[in-house]
Amino acid sequence: MRGRLIRSGLPFVLLAVMGVGAAMAATTSTRASNGTVKVVASSKYGNVLVAANGMTLYRYTLDKKGVSVCNGACAQLWPPLLLKETAKETAGSGASAGLLGTVKRAKGAAQVTYAGFPLYFYAGDSKPGDVKGEGMETFYVVSAKGALVKKAVAGTTKKSGSAWG
Repeated sequence: MRGRLIRSGLPFVLLAVMGVGAAMAATTSTRASNGTVKVVASSKYGNVLVAANGMTLYRYTLDKKGVSVCNGACAQLWPPLLLKETAKETAGSGASAGLLGTVKRAKGAAQVTYAGFPLYFYAGDSKPGDVKGEGMETFYVVSAKGALVKKAVAGTTKKSGSAWG
């Protein structure tokens, strides 16, 4: 009886997993932007980088200057900040134009960099101001100077955990 329940429930589980994958892929494809990076005040981490849509940007500690190593499943959970075809990276309020640049990804896509390091969103952030990815899998929010912000501002708590399960 138990085996029959497992077999009958398996298609629903697979469908749910495929739905999550499709949602993550949709998130990745909608992250292409005009390339504007600006600075906003975060209640937890001080002044941090965000994209034009207000979504928090992160840096991956395994990346090297000018090189993104977050691909495949990593890039589904941590979508890169990609430029739309005709867009150019732009410094918005509080960001330094001299720290902006790009790095080429697969298929010629241009990923925005800050202080030479590639920038990413976190698929778990659902609205501007969310910083749910902070400290997960060695991804951290980024300061206006391009540094990793690894600690919350005094009087707040830092979120930690594993985004990979």
